[in-house]
Amino acid sequence: MVVYIYASLLGFLYVFLSFRVIFRRKKLRVALGDNNNIDIQRAIRAHGNFAEYVPFTLLLIYLVETAYQSLLLAHGLGLALFIGRSLHALSISRQPEPLILRQIGMALTFSVILTSSGLLLANAL
Repeated sequence: MVVYIYASLLGFLYVFLSFRVIFRRKKLRVALGDNNNIDIQRAIRAHGNFAEYVPFTLLLIYLVETAYQSLLLAHGLGLALFIGRSLHALSISRQPEPLILRQIGMALTFSVILTSSGLLLANAL
C-alpha cells in the first residue's frame, strides 16, 4: 500500500520534530511549558500542528487508496501531504518566519483533506 510509504516518512518527520522540542528544552533548561521562549514555542507548535493534522489526513488517504485502487492518486495525495507538512514545519520553526512556506504548507494540507473528502463522498454516493 502506498500510504505505508508516506506514513513512514511522516513518522520520521514527527520524531524529528519531537527531538527539536526536546533539544530546545534541554538547551534552555525548560522542563515544562515554554518559559515564554519563542524558539521553544515555535518548536512546540510545529510539533503540535503536525500531530493535529497528519493522523486524520493519513486516514483519509488510506481510505481513498482502498476505495479507488489508484497508485498514482495515492502517491499524489501522500506526496502533497508530506511536502505540505514539511514546508509548514520548516516555516513555523524559523524566526523570522518565511510566511509563504507556511501558507503553501497549509494550502497543500487542506488540498489533500478536501480532495480526499470529496473523493470519498463521491464514491459513497
